[in-house]
Amino acid sequence: MQAFNPYLPGWEYMPDGEPHVFGDRVYVYGSHDALHGHVFCINDYVCWSAPVDNLADWRCEGVIYRKTDDPDNRDGRACLYAPDVTQGPDGRYYLYYVLDKQSRVAVAVCDSPAGKYEFYGHVHDRDGGVLGNRPGDEPQFDPGVLTENGKTWLYTGFCFPFDASRHGPMCTKLAEDMLTIEQEPVFIMPSKPYSEGSGYEGHEFFEASSIRRYGSLYYFVYSSVVMHELAYAVSEYPDRGFVYKGVISSNNDIGIDTYKPAQKPMYYGGNNHGGLVRIGEKTYIFYHRHTDGTTFSRQGMAQEVIVQPDGTIPQAEMTSCGLNGGPLEGKGTYPAYIACNLFTGEDTVYSGGYRGGFWADGRLPRITQDGRDGDENDPYIMNMMDGATCGFKYFDCKGVSSVTVTVRGYCSGAFEVKTSWDGPALVSIPVEFTNVWTDYTAGVSIPDGVQALYFTYTGPGSAALKSFTLG
Repeated sequence: MQAFNPYLPGWEYMPDGEPHVFGDRVYVYGSHDALHGHVFCINDYVCWSAPVDNLADWRCEGVIYRKTDDPDNRDGRACLYAPDVTQGPDGRYYLYYVLDKQSRVAVAVCDSPAGKYEFYGHVHDRDGGVLGNRPGDEPQFDPGVLTENGKTWLYTGFCFPFDASRHGPMCTKLAEDMLTIEQEPVFIMPSKPYSEGSGYEGHEFFEASSIRRYGSLYYFVYSSVVMHELAYAVSEYPDRGFVYKGVISSNNDIGIDTYKPAQKPMYYGGNNHGGLVRIGEKTYIFYHRHTDGTTFSRQGMAQEVIVQPDGTIPQAEMTSCGLNGGPLEGKGTYPAYIACNLFTGEDTVYSGGYRGGFWADGRLPRITQDGRDGDENDPYIMNMMDGATCGFKYFDCKGVSSVTVTVRGYCSGAFEVKTSWDGPALVSIPVEFTNVWTDYTAGVSIPDGVQALYFTYTGPGSAALKSFTLG
């Protein structure tokens, strides 16, 4: 069994992934978008888990918390935004979240990491004042949480780039009951209006607090004001001294210069959220991408990262083989939705005609899915018009002599197959109009070794690509 990106089934839309190892499994918690979504996080919380020794074998643990489980949301009008989970000093598991349209941090609890969680209360001070609702409190959002040595640290915040009323992400120390404030919130880094001379310039905090500790260092991962990147800062203390260190990942690969110019976007970027996890001897960053021509249908992605001896983490490249531990086999059939690159001849950083959450430019290629939300249908790439390219990385090719593309749509052109985004075509596979999925095959000689594969559509019409087969 091989692991792909996205790491969950193609019909699942769970962004904002926070991975944690509990026992012999890794559990991922996140918000829950919908296919053809019209707002963020409209579905109930679910959890997925996998054995630590098989990151291709993901299991859905089911709904772990419904939005109507919150006593302030019995009518379900508010959505459940990005959560995090920690194991408390009592051995139970605590889920921290914020409802949209609210500013307070709610907590649910369960005896098992896989749920089902029950409402527990709101984070408050010793006098009962609810964090986020008290005079002078800044809005609470996107909780990240860390428990160690009986102490729990809560990280929250949301800072519009030019809103001087918000000063940065906050760290709040909680008592052993996991609800009561033991140390009032402190700001651990500046927001954009206060960042001059801080070292965070250009990468100031926006949202998506995530916290981990490895060795003597605390790693604070966050979404910066450029949105598509997850940046990080480190400190020897959980509540002070954080120093900006760089970018861990970008959901359009800006910053990666190994296979293209550093500032060239290779996917349609958008907001980002995720966290680090150490599984065995390896460390991974979880993040998300945008699909379906909207920013409201996001999917979880993951990449291995390298923690250097000095504690720094170089930016990880987006690939189709994220958790696989190496390249995919250079034989067999692969679904098109595992494309890690998707672009046209015109560079687009933020999904082109972005308006109100949707890609207004209908000519852009996009990953989508037939059916309704919850239908277990594999997605495919639609709107492959003249010059549109989808890329897949990486494959261990040995003796590949043919490529088959499975296509439908109003098209009368060809798919060029390349091993680099701007390289020469190894073969051109003619395709024609068909309203059912149809296979087209051509002989090709792909060089042996680890290769990227790019498929560029040329010609009139609009093609949809379901899969390709290496033979």
